[in-house]
Amino acid sequence: MTAALAAPVFGSLGTALPGCSTGRSSAVPARTEAATAEDGPPPAPREFRAAWVATVANIDWPSRRGLSDAAQIAEIHAILDHARALRLNAIVLQVRTSADALYRSTLEPWSEYLSGVQGQGPGYDPLALWIEQARARGLELHAWLNPYRAKQSGGKSAPAATHLSRTRPDWVKKYGDQLWIDPGEPGAADHTLAVCRDLLTRYDVDGLHIDDYFYPYPVQDAAKQDIDFPDDASWLRYVRGGGTLARADWRRDNVDQLVRRLYELVRELRPAARVGISPFGLPRPDLRPAGITGFSQYDKLYAHVEHWMAMGWLDYLAPQLYWPRAQKPQAFEPLMRAWQGLNPLGRHVWPGLFTSRAGNEADGWPLEEIAEQVALTRAAPGTGGHLHFSMVALLKNRRGIADALRDGAYAQAALAPATPWLSAPACGAVSLSREPDGALRASAAGAPARGFALWRRVAGQAWRFEALPPDGRIPRPSPSEALVLSAINAIGEEGPRTSFVA
Repeated sequence: MTAALAAPVFGSLGTALPGCSTGRSSAVPARTEAATAEDGPPPAPREFRAAWVATVANIDWPSRRGLSDAAQIAEIHAILDHARALRLNAIVLQVRTSADALYRSTLEPWSEYLSGVQGQGPGYDPLALWIEQARARGLELHAWLNPYRAKQSGGKSAPAATHLSRTRPDWVKKYGDQLWIDPGEPGAADHTLAVCRDLLTRYDVDGLHIDDYFYPYPVQDAAKQDIDFPDDASWLRYVRGGGTLARADWRRDNVDQLVRRLYELVRELRPAARVGISPFGLPRPDLRPAGITGFSQYDKLYAHVEHWMAMGWLDYLAPQLYWPRAQKPQAFEPLMRAWQGLNPLGRHVWPGLFTSRAGNEADGWPLEEIAEQVALTRAAPGTGGHLHFSMVALLKNRRGIADALRDGAYAQAALAPATPWLSAPACGAVSLSREPDGALRASAAGAPARGFALWRRVAGQAWRFEALPPDGRIPRPSPSEALVLSAINAIGEEGPRTSFVA
């Protein structure tokens, strides 16, 4: 794990205030007596612990189409409470599955996975509520969008009048049993970026996230031959306009330009928000470790992920390493290390784990597979995190997978790694006040804190670490318990540490 920490600030010992209720808060003085480095706590544990919440096909949330608003909201609370109890620190929520929206939008219709009817929305704003409730629990909320899919194969609703397939049918192509936005249509790319601009302008997300669906996975004919994506019109327009790239390179360039423009847009509108991409798990064929074989996203999805990393068009890569350690043609550890080696700018590499497979009753992996994969990410320099696909396996605790993680790999809380190449105002020193019920509450000078790092120790015992949500509440501590706190800003950087005695 990585740890980037500010120097501890210690001072002279103040007198602890009595715990009796006065009906109002009172300040707790900081220690200002000089202390040696040995007196201070260790670095904060750092690890990105996230779960994808897939809304397409109601995989994770809502659990089915047509739930009442109250039932949908209850499920949001249950998911976030469970994530907090597991000591996760981020949720990646799918908010655009098929040129639709799981938030209030004037650009695209409400998703059918809410009401069952595309264009028919709830009486509340789901994304706004997810952000508010995730933040209250100290969880990051990353908005996950599919840039090109226009209808998923399991979609049942007729398209709304405002859906792209009806407003711009020239941009949307039928491919197999799905609809796909043609990446070669410049207007379609502009529309997708307008959707992102609107979302970033109105919602305080911690990140923007796209997955592995660029050009579609190939559909085959009766002879098991790949059917080419039907982009003749946009390709011919490019050629007649003087374009000189080969067709495959042109397709890759279409995706490259969207990724570049998306990254630049996020940097413009939300400098502290991270851009995450979760591609298929195998690198380009000529860049793979010996013995690794399988599907080429470079040749089939036209996704040049290695180029995006070299150009710095993402802040974290979450390659979908959805294979067990022992599956040699797609072995987990060599692939993880390969992606780390393709990272010249030192961006975050946080593998995606197929946790739902370990929680599957029928043909599931052994329960320890995911814990061992987590251990491998921790042992590898420059990783420092992972994402679970998907939340439902953890929520339902299939085969005890959530219990095993909570009591094992996640027994100690962790902060998400800082992202120092981004910029955000710093948090200042922490102050503590005592509530009438004896609890303590932290606050910080400077930028609003996204959370607090707390170390606590009773005399003669080791330091214990906790990650506090932004409300900074510490239930009534033990008498004379030593506390050290720092505030965390929007890019995960620690402010100065301050020491107190409860």
